[in-house]
Amino acid sequence: MSSDATLTLNTGHTIPSLGLGVWRMTDEEAAYIVSAAITAGYRHIDTAQGYHNEQGVGEGLRRAGIGRGAVFVTSKLRTRDFGYDNALRSFDETAKRLALETLDLFLIHWPMPAFDLYVETWKALVALHREGRIASVGVSNFLPEHIERIADETGVLPAVNQLELHPYYQQRDVRNLHAEHGIVIESYSPLGGNGAPILADPAVKAIADKHGRTPAQIVIRWHIEEGLVVLPKTANRARLAENADVFAFSLDGDDMTMLRGLDRPDGKTLPHPKDMNDMF
Repeated sequence: MSSDATLTLNTGHTIPSLGLGVWRMTDEEAAYIVSAAITAGYRHIDTAQGYHNEQGVGEGLRRAGIGRGAVFVTSKLRTRDFGYDNALRSFDETAKRLALETLDLFLIHWPMPAFDLYVETWKALVALHREGRIASVGVSNFLPEHIERIADETGVLPAVNQLELHPYYQQRDVRNLHAEHGIVIESYSPLGGNGAPILADPAVKAIADKHGRTPAQIVIRWHIEEGLVVLPKTANRARLAENADVFAFSLDGDDMTMLRGLDRPDGKTLPHPKDMNDMF
């Protein structure tokens, strides 16, 4: 990977536009893949307490032997640790598992609206940010009304909202609101989830053939050109390089128009934030 493509967060820090997601990896797999990814040029790793592999991610960072400041590391607060004091304690546990004194980004994983604790939890993240333990704080799966409420009650907007986002589920209205507030969107399940059906879409395959690229590279490049942070997940070392090789070509206007036309009302594959209230 040979790009310094970054976006600037509302905290003034920068975030690499391409990162590695490690969902559904064991500690052992995460240690191996994170080390391999950093060796391959990745500078952004995204994990979560609920992935049960923070210790492995920390091991992978150490194996890579690269300076702490060279890699952007994100984790997320699990839902069972909501509440001010619980969140503070839980962050301490994350820092210990990762063996890091500070994190570049820490997110609330879901708003869990039925429990009405996300504002109190957000206050804890803001406190950790002000103490310098987290460079930037954000959220994941938050709807506009959740973001507006935490901003109204604390005066602090999240730097990031991590959302399911891909060509079949583009969330244009939500993205416009985030752009107005200077909130960067990170795309999870960027290849569409559930077997990545987007990669078999005739439009995507046609664009891939046109550029001599793989369908996955086309979709990842689309996210970057849309001004999103993209977090493809792979446990395959060969595919690490493929997913990162997206900075030596560009999509043209016709390509972007075709890809934007793939958006569809049934494109979401994971639970809707207003309905997700599971403790994990």
